[in-house]
Amino acid sequence: MSQLPNCPACQSQYTYEDRDMLVCPECSHEWVAGAEQSVEEEQLVIHDAHGHPLQDGDSVTVIKDLKVKGSSTVLKVGTKVKNIRLIDGDHNIDCKIDGFGAMQLKSEFVKKATN
Repeated sequence: MSQLPNCPACQSQYTYEDRDMLVCPECSHEWVAGAEQSVEEEQLVIHDAHGHPLQDGDSVTVIKDLKVKGSSTVLKVGTKVKNIRLIDGDHNIDCKIDGFGAMQLKSEFVKKATN
């Protein structure tokens, strides 16, 4: 039986092979066998409209009136969005906005809110 490396994200010893990938069943982290990277290298780096790095849980403010797809309403300038979650894709912020519900925003239309 071959010895597989521990998960680089959570150090779990229960990793398994899935084709050419290694998978951790505890944290769902996937990586290419033989190309172990540090978790810091893999993390998503997303910046707001002014170049400030964003993180999960940050609060942001909308800097432009945005039309809400599928609705006749508009998300106004200055709307504060709390507890964002960063995702990979074109619309890279996943959030819930009071009065609008769950939606995704582009980071180029928000600025990091100061406390």
